Amino acid sequence: MLSATPALAEGGPPQIARAPERLSREDLAWLRRASFGLDSAEVARFHKLGRARYLQSQLAAGEDELPPSIESLLRGYEALRIPAEQLAAAQHAEQQRIKSMPDGPLKVAAKKSLQQHGSALLQQAEEAELLHAVYGTDQLKEELVWFWLNHFSVYGAKGRVRWVAADYAENTIRPHALGKFRDLVMATLQSPAMLEYLDNAQNAKGKINENYARELMELHTLGVGSGYTQEDVQQLARILTGVGVAAPDGRPRHLPPKWQALYIRRGLFEFNPARHDFAPKMFLGHAIEGSGFEEVEKALALITRQPACARFISLELAKYFIADDPPPALVAKMARTFRRTDGDIAQVMRTLFESKRTGAPAQKFADPTQFVVSAVRLAYDGKAIADAAPLRNWLHQLGEPPFGRLTPDGWPLDAAGWSSSGQLAERFRIARAVGTGNNRLFTAEGSTEREAGFPMLTTRLYYQAFDPYLAPATRNALSKAQSQQEWNTFLLSSPDFNER
Repeated sequence: MLSATPALAEGGPPQIARAPERLSREDLAWLRRASFGLDSAEVARFHKLGRARYLQSQLAAGEDELPPSIESLLRGYEALRIPAEQLAAAQHAEQQRIKSMPDGPLKVAAKKSLQQHGSALLQQAEEAELLHAVYGTDQLKEELVWFWLNHFSVYGAKGRVRWVAADYAENTIRPHALGKFRDLVMATLQSPAMLEYLDNAQNAKGKINENYARELMELHTLGVGSGYTQEDVQQLARILTGVGVAAPDGRPRHLPPKWQALYIRRGLFEFNPARHDFAPKMFLGHAIEGSGFEEVEKALALITRQPACARFISLELAKYFIADDPPPALVAKMARTFRRTDGDIAQVMRTLFESKRTGAPAQKFADPTQFVVSAVRLAYDGKAIADAAPLRNWLHQLGEPPFGRLTPDGWPLDAAGWSSSGQLAERFRIARAVGTGNNRLFTAEGSTEREAGFPMLTTRLYYQAFDPYLAPATRNALSKAQSQQEWNTFLLSSPDFNER
């Protein structure tokens, strides 16, 4: 709800006539971990279903449900509206046209225009992810989409990645966020964004590139110190030869008849047997005979069934949802579920959210994405914004833009990565922009009109979920606010709000 006038009573925020049903401290902690942040609809859904049925509904997440105006906004994004294969073909055709141009100002301008087009597509991909996070009704799934985007990180500004970043989020990560882990890894392995970013598009027999093979084992599946060797990395790189990005103009020319049946193309993904090393390999102690893409499938099955994979993925999930140093017993229990269910992510998450530790007091400092999304969810409580650019800009200011991590390790998950004095000062500025309404969230792109007013945070939701449990220091700071806008700013920048 927006207000155009301050609403503070003497001594603090106004009281409401009838005390709303409160969330218990445990339910509050649990729900804040199961979502990007509270809004009235989320709390009402939780009260209606109860914790067990709410969790079941989140783990069974189906098609995304978004407000009609947000759906309309997303449909306006070229990066989502046009298939990645078409975008890549158009980019390739324009590159060829530019190459044929004589040197001079027109060629420079054409190069700049193509670069700007790619950057605009990347910005749309960033904004789309944030809109889903703010408005998606399957909040646990939305958190996992962000988690997996970070875990299987790609850098949007490298090469052609910006042209397919939206496709990576929407068609690689999102459909598999709660499915089998092996299917998720396979989907990332066949994504042009990943193959371009970690150079497997250049990996071929006689010209081995180990970049992707190394990160696939170290960062994506097994973790550092899990027992694999440099020889395993080299063997996996050989297995991955021929796995790359298809040329926009179709299948390779002059492919020998013996390899034509082994050639695979799915969208922009390609397995080209002419580039594959068919010699036998020994990987993770298992012999793998040369057979083409079937080798990749066997290798992924070996990797994802390693006990180290179950431990590593369970630990990373527990770090994100529970604590920087999660309880070893919980991680071990999650890993057992991972192995028993052959990597069923939904069942691993059930184990995590059925743990008593999930309802324990806050142990995590919110990363920038959690902070921005939760602030907008609380402040505007389902009200649809007209322009997502401020969301994207805030994450750039806080240093955690989607697709913005240069190195493949993803943004840090621990408090040390996000609790510097500079970070806290930037959060205060963003809290003020949200709390005072001094932003352009409700001004459509290209419009000069601005919606007046600021959000009212002293709502039924606030008294249900925040007021009963505020720390004395936060309560004292709020009592000194001179206006509703200042009160909003103090709440959104408080430790109570920034911890989960």
